[in-house]
Amino acid sequence: MNYRAGEIAKACLINKETLRYYERVGLIPEPPRSKSGYRLYQESTIQRIQFIKKLQGLDFSIKEIDKMLGIIDKDNLKCRDMYEFTSQKISDIEQKMKELMKAKSLLEELKQRCPDEKEMFECPIVDSLLEEV
Repeated sequence: MNYRAGEIAKACLINKETLRYYERVGLIPEPPRSKSGYRLYQESTIQRIQFIKKLQGLDFSIKEIDKMLGIIDKDNLKCRDMYEFTSQKISDIEQKMKELMKAKSLLEELKQRCPDEKEMFECPIVDSLLEEV
């Protein structure tokens, strides 16, 4: 069955511009057109867009999604390549978690420097941050 752009967008809860963007960056293949010029998408496009949206929800970048789809679209060595990609993503996430925990600790420390008098002209948090620069 073929779907027009509006139908695909509605089914995937995206707008038509997002659909065109995915085509432009190569996340989905450009579909054939009808005689009247409408793009005609396959059912597989819906599944692919849902996969893309799921990865975006997991904080994967467009570049990472493109790489992952490239692995999926390949026939040979798919499992090994996906394992390597996944392992690298885990390392990236662990590094980001360390950085976020460090930022959280810094903010908690700065918050402790704040006096009870919230209306003071000088702010110890800002002063502390300026000292770090």
